[in-house]
Amino acid sequence: MELSDATVLVTGGAGFVGSHLVDHLLPDNEVRVVDDLHNARREWVPDGADLYEGDVTDPAVLDEALTEDVDVVFHFAADKSAARDDIEQFRGNNALTEAVVARMDEVGVTDVAFTSSSVVYGEAPRPTPEDYAPLEPISIYGASKLAEESLLSVYAHSHGFRVWNFRFANIVGPRLQKGAVVPDFIEKLRTDPETLEILGDGRQEKSYMHVEECVEAMCHVVEHADAPVNTYNLGTRTTTSVTTIADIVSDELGLSPDYEFTGGDRGWTGDVPRMRLSIEKLSALGYEPEQSSDDAVRQCVRELLDEGVFDASED
Repeated sequence: MELSDATVLVTGGAGFVGSHLVDHLLPDNEVRVVDDLHNARREWVPDGADLYEGDVTDPAVLDEALTEDVDVVFHFAADKSAARDDIEQFRGNNALTEAVVARMDEVGVTDVAFTSSSVVYGEAPRPTPEDYAPLEPISIYGASKLAEESLLSVYAHSHGFRVWNFRFANIVGPRLQKGAVVPDFIEKLRTDPETLEILGDGRQEKSYMHVEECVEAMCHVVEHADAPVNTYNLGTRTTTSVTTIADIVSDELGLSPDYEFTGGDRGWTGDVPRMRLSIEKLSALGYEPEQSSDDAVRQCVRELLDEGVFDASED
């Protein structure tokens, strides 16, 4: 579909990646945002976008925002904590997607782009292609994303929907919030410049993609892939270890801390220690990320420091 002069609804559009997508879509499209601002900020919604504040599962909110004149829905709204080991996360994320597809079906909107995750693959061989099987997630978050993809597949094949599933690598950049490794390292070093605790053994190694390239890739795929279900990995061809991220953060802060490792081969229950996605399918469609994982991480560190939200004086 053409993302120009379209009416676009972005659930979770005041959050990290969602707000960057809204920035990218304006001013060439009419953009509506639904967000309860739980893990987001009102000021991240740019002028020109209409904000409907509230939960996606609230019919009063969704019915007002998702009307028959919407051309495409970008569905970001989710509990995104990959470390949360709680079945309620599975139920909550699926309830969000169930509400969106039910309302779309009711008003005749059939195009939806869904932000999934690399964690649906579990501990898979690397680089992992989109057709890798069996999909065996090892976290509640991964299970929720796989279940949501399955529901969207049903609506694509039985209700005439067109679906784009985006399996993200680790996305970094401005507005990345605490809980992710880069802002967590910055916060720890602002508090104690001498010592940095690193979860696991530091050898966990994953692909990192800058949010600007992530958003560009999403829009490229939506505009150029038109099967009933279009599933694409979004990442880079390279990986970065947790210890390397610590080195980059320390270097940008001008520090040389001692590293203290908590031990083990992963940072938390459900953590996939090593991940690199195949992006051959994305490349064949005509989009190739320019930055390496190291470059994306370093740019992210500089951008977060420029935002000034990790001052040592902050609680």
